[in-house]
Amino acid sequence: MAELNKQDTEKFRDSIATVTQEGDRIWVYPKKPKGKFYNARTLFSMVLLALLYGLPFVKVNGNPLILLNILERQIILFGVPFGTHDFHLFVVAMILAVISIFLFTVVYGRIFCGWLCPQTIFMEMVYRRIEYWVEGDANKQKALNKMSWTGEKIFKKSLKHGIFYTIAFITANTFLSYIIGIDELFKIMQDPISEHATGLLAILIFSGVFYFVFAFFREQACLMVCPYGRLQGVMLDENSIVISYDHKRGEPRGVSKSEDSGLGDCVDCKACVQVCPTGIDIRNGTQLECVNCTACIDACDATMDKIKKPRGLIRYASINEIENGIRSLLTPRSIGYTVVIAILFTVLGVMMSARGDFELSILRTPGMMYQQYDSLHISNLYDFVLTNKTFDKTPATLELENMEGKIKVIGSDMIAQPQGVIEAKFMIVIKEADIKQLNTPITIVVKADNKIIDRIKSNFLGKIETFRKNRKK
Repeated sequence: MAELNKQDTEKFRDSIATVTQEGDRIWVYPKKPKGKFYNARTLFSMVLLALLYGLPFVKVNGNPLILLNILERQIILFGVPFGTHDFHLFVVAMILAVISIFLFTVVYGRIFCGWLCPQTIFMEMVYRRIEYWVEGDANKQKALNKMSWTGEKIFKKSLKHGIFYTIAFITANTFLSYIIGIDELFKIMQDPISEHATGLLAILIFSGVFYFVFAFFREQACLMVCPYGRLQGVMLDENSIVISYDHKRGEPRGVSKSEDSGLGDCVDCKACVQVCPTGIDIRNGTQLECVNCTACIDACDATMDKIKKPRGLIRYASINEIENGIRSLLTPRSIGYTVVIAILFTVLGVMMSARGDFELSILRTPGMMYQQYDSLHISNLYDFVLTNKTFDKTPATLELENMEGKIKVIGSDMIAQPQGVIEAKFMIVIKEADIKQLNTPITIVVKADNKIIDRIKSNFLGKIETFRKNRKK
């Protein structure tokens, strides 16, 4: 019987709150939240949105601060250019990002969803606010949708959706500026439409998708498309900090003026349900639909203030804290993830610090002996490879530093194209009389744009007859 009762109370887990048993959509009309967490999220979202729309205008040495042109293999992150030769850095960075998400979820639950996720920020801090401004709060939105198509309804709906699509179009062009650069975007805007008809069509389609997600699809993106909510069942444990309802303090629910009524602090006002953007009841416990937006915390705190009860009936807490009063962030899993992240950060830091604008190698051509250049000189053949990691066209030169001799490049103009590679062969020609041993140490100076980028030590192979002759002397 106890098991049966438990199943009855867990029925909410059998289906999501925004779909009926028949499969019809239940439209969510959340009330506009207010409170300290909502204010904090508003300020934080404003900073993130300012960065999103402002970073394309920031440049470092004439190049964008961030450029993600995958198709043309031009990537700049915080002023540092990357190419295909830096793929290993991206692998380490991606592994680090994934493990970081796991760590934060294990310790702090879905804090990413509530505070950092673009879906939540745009939905709750941009589109939902416009909806409140144009149509009013939840009850007014319901009434407007139920009324016939009067002039008022047509005006409000047209205004709202017009603003929605305008923001989507601006955002689509902002994302495009991260791919091609803000200067190229402005150039395209000034060109005739016929020259970029395909690109304009792509932007309009992307804007339409963006508009559809936030005007109609909304919370379904979190419930049906994003896998993160389903993964939290694997990542969370009893010590993870999530938005929790303190059932020990709140149950049983009810309203009574008597101090010894035996009722908990929850008066069943359903304020937490009314502000939830995914339509759930947080009092049922942790659910995949919860995006940790904190709206229920602010709503419950406001109710507690009215009935003169302590705040925190709904708060950031772990199951262990609710049940046993123990808040433990340092668990074996969180420590393990932290150690792995520290190691990866160290590896990535070392790799980044060792990374230069150029990468080169000089090797004596395998299998080749010396060559008799003329009656007085002998030569050695070398392979030269220079990778230009910048977006600047750079001429390269070679010089012999520690002894007299000439360097002659074979079949190459020695100009490194942006993100390009020079592969060339060159000869070092030295007087035979200057060779005192079989393998003579030499130093080759490599310059790029007349600046020394490296000194490569190698060997020059001489004649054994010359070596024997000089040794007798």
